[in-house]
Amino acid sequence: MKPNNTFKFRLAVFLLILGLFPGKIKAQTITINSGWQFILGERTSNNLETINIPHTWNKEDAFDEVKGYYRGVGWYKKQLYFSKSKENLIHYLYFKGVNQEADVYVNGNHVGNHKGGYTAFNVNISKWIHYDAYNLIEVKVDNSHNPNIPPLDADFTFYGGIYRDVQLISKPKQHISLSDFASDGYYIDYYTISEEKVGIEVKVLIDNFENKLSNNHLKVAILDAENKAVFNKSLKFKSSANASEAINIKFSELYHPKLWSPNSPYLYKLQLQLLDEEQHVLDEKRQHIGFRWAHVDADKGFFLNGKPIKLIGVNRHQDYKGYGNAVPMELQKKDIQLIKEMGANVLRNAHYPQSRELYDMCDKLGILVWSEIPVVNKITDTKAFFDVSLNMQKEHVKQYYNHTSVVMFGYMNEIFLRLAFDNKSTEVEKENQKKAAVDLAKQLEGLTRKLAPNHITVMAGHLNELYNETGIADLPMLFGWNLYFGWYDKDIPDLGVFLDDQHKRYPNRSLLLSEYGPGADVRIFTNTPKKFDFSTEYQAKLHQSYYQQIMERPYMTGMTAWNFADFGSEFRGDAIPHVNQKGLIQFNREPKDIYYWYKSVLNNKEPFIHIATTYLDGLTLFDNDTYPVQIYSNQNTGVVFLNGGKLQDISFKNGAVTVDIPFVNGANTIKVTAGPIFKEKTTDVIKTKTLDFEMFPRLGINIGSHFYFADKERQITFVPDQPYEKGKFGYMDGFVFNLSDDKHQGVPYSIKNTVSEPLFQTMLEGCTNYKLDIPNGEYKISLFFVEPQIKPIDNIYNLNAVDETNDNDKEQRIFDIYLNDTCIENQFNMAEQYPEKYGIEKSAIVRVENNQGLTISLKPIVGKPVISGVLIEKID
Repeated sequence: MKPNNTFKFRLAVFLLILGLFPGKIKAQTITINSGWQFILGERTSNNLETINIPHTWNKEDAFDEVKGYYRGVGWYKKQLYFSKSKENLIHYLYFKGVNQEADVYVNGNHVGNHKGGYTAFNVNISKWIHYDAYNLIEVKVDNSHNPNIPPLDADFTFYGGIYRDVQLISKPKQHISLSDFASDGYYIDYYTISEEKVGIEVKVLIDNFENKLSNNHLKVAILDAENKAVFNKSLKFKSSANASEAINIKFSELYHPKLWSPNSPYLYKLQLQLLDEEQHVLDEKRQHIGFRWAHVDADKGFFLNGKPIKLIGVNRHQDYKGYGNAVPMELQKKDIQLIKEMGANVLRNAHYPQSRELYDMCDKLGILVWSEIPVVNKITDTKAFFDVSLNMQKEHVKQYYNHTSVVMFGYMNEIFLRLAFDNKSTEVEKENQKKAAVDLAKQLEGLTRKLAPNHITVMAGHLNELYNETGIADLPMLFGWNLYFGWYDKDIPDLGVFLDDQHKRYPNRSLLLSEYGPGADVRIFTNTPKKFDFSTEYQAKLHQSYYQQIMERPYMTGMTAWNFADFGSEFRGDAIPHVNQKGLIQFNREPKDIYYWYKSVLNNKEPFIHIATTYLDGLTLFDNDTYPVQIYSNQNTGVVFLNGGKLQDISFKNGAVTVDIPFVNGANTIKVTAGPIFKEKTTDVIKTKTLDFEMFPRLGINIGSHFYFADKERQITFVPDQPYEKGKFGYMDGFVFNLSDDKHQGVPYSIKNTVSEPLFQTMLEGCTNYKLDIPNGEYKISLFFVEPQIKPIDNIYNLNAVDETNDNDKEQRIFDIYLNDTCIENQFNMAEQYPEKYGIEKSAIVRVENNQGLTISLKPIVGKPVISGVLIEKID
């Protein structure tokens, strides 16, 4: 059988590459993730467990009901066998990520220390190895708070452990360097670049561990995406004994290059080979490279390859539900795929460098990247802190430099956040802190510009005038504002007012909206969305408005939503404790409806429709003719059908339209056609006029709340509260409880003894009578309570843990609980009887007779009674 054309082509490519790079490769890289021994605490203990890397010791304790999580020492141990045949090689242990300080030992000898949890490092272990024997590798890892290692403080969990791959790299004595801050050992640059032509230069670092001069050859080839050679070069050079050499290769100009962009991420290939005098291959490297250039303009925004482009994308934290930071790579890669499918063209890896495999994906898929180091919220004014920060940035820039996608290198985030809320330091101390932060920023800016001259420098600040007053916002080429108007600050339209004012005051400063977004829990929905209610409807309202405001301002380079996915933040007490819920998708990577809205405005490759009823099952309507539902599409117009009949024609504006759906009791099928496609979803709805319990066997009311809550624990959707209305239900007196101000709906902290926080976090205070006009019969009545009066939160963007307090800080409240005329609890005193922040359920069987309905009476003895919810279940 004759070979087909594909086979011939592949054979030709193979022979071409073989002709460029003959010989046998001796260098070897082995991933050594399996079968480590681990002990939490000091290594003197014999209580070892066998684990695989990636590994963290905080994937569970950072999410339990106990305040705080383990920050301390853990020991990892592994036996590695080295054959005598490998004695002439140089051996490195390469760690992709260890949080946050690592000490490496080989056969009891301390061979290296690394500070910083998010960049890679390697250790040359050659001189400590015993050959034809097993060698003990030990790694002491410490994620304790260290005032000289950033991050010092941030709204994310600092998971400890060896959470990225570990490799054993064995190289001949001449090899492409691994000693330049654990970089690739080579750097790709352009001495000229335009649509017409590109001039490429490559700097290669060669290490020679021989005790004599070495004659070597370096072969370099550039191939296009079809594996056709564009350039190749071969040069001879001499390597001095026990020294490093820097080899510079400058290629002639390539005319009419295919440029890289998000819409067309065309990549070439760079291949390097180091050979000895007899042309035996010693080492080789491969790298995808793309040709692109970028700059920012204070009036016109961001430019890529000379053309304006509005940056619209997301921030990303690397942790994942059930894994902490030790996330399997395939799951992490799925994140990048989802970001691309959403239509995003930019990704901010916040607030630290992330796995390089993900940057490879951004290169291939066409996602621009802002990468940064974790100098977050505050600094320590010490030489040690400055040195670690500068070293981090050296590692960061050098390790990620060759990625085409990386156009922005950052180095600070909200650096004055803690200072702005510092009530303990003197004015002199505060001034010194400001000066120190600016001094460090200047050093990091200068270092970044020196190491990455063809990149954009960037930092981000929060809503505070300190960034302007100190001048720190004018240091980077691009300044990002983290703004939460309509969530932590003022109202949604104030975003544009603030940005216009900043642009007017600082017309030469390029701006990006680097963070924004409200928390949203898919279990919470409402037709009356409000600030800080965690409803998916409020999330949609804010994001849709922000997008319009940014698109209307040409001077804005773009926006990156906070956050791509919900992420761990141990001290948060939001609707899901220990999780920051501002993600467009959930912690387990199930998309929220807002993800699909972004897809409707950003991804026009294929027609798209999404009906935002994913989490509406269990919706209960009393006398409501309709309920509003958002529909998202990248089409202009469409038609809505309900239960087989045409409902109305629709037009999409800003990717969305809201349709008032006249649901019927039972299953409701919504069908939407738009352009050449259609989408169909079925939602179960309970629709009734009275509390007759004919349409439903159970009724839950989320007392003190304006939103529905789908309670998975009790398998029911609690309906919003209301003032009493004859024939229905509601409160006769009392007020909605808020702990502090309009930033909070109820109490923003974790509730123990439950996973249904939104049921307990909202409540009525001072309610003495709650009436439900239910028919005669026997019912199980469950009442829900929590003591809300905890010491008020020190709210620094809700980043502080709620402080524990003593009994003197609590408001004493004692009351009797009656169901009609039956007292089910005397002298109910939550502060006395239960732990703090504890969800309490009181249940009783009640017989309703004589058409009296049900009255829940909370008779105060001391203080004002509170109540969070009621669940009624008809027994007969």
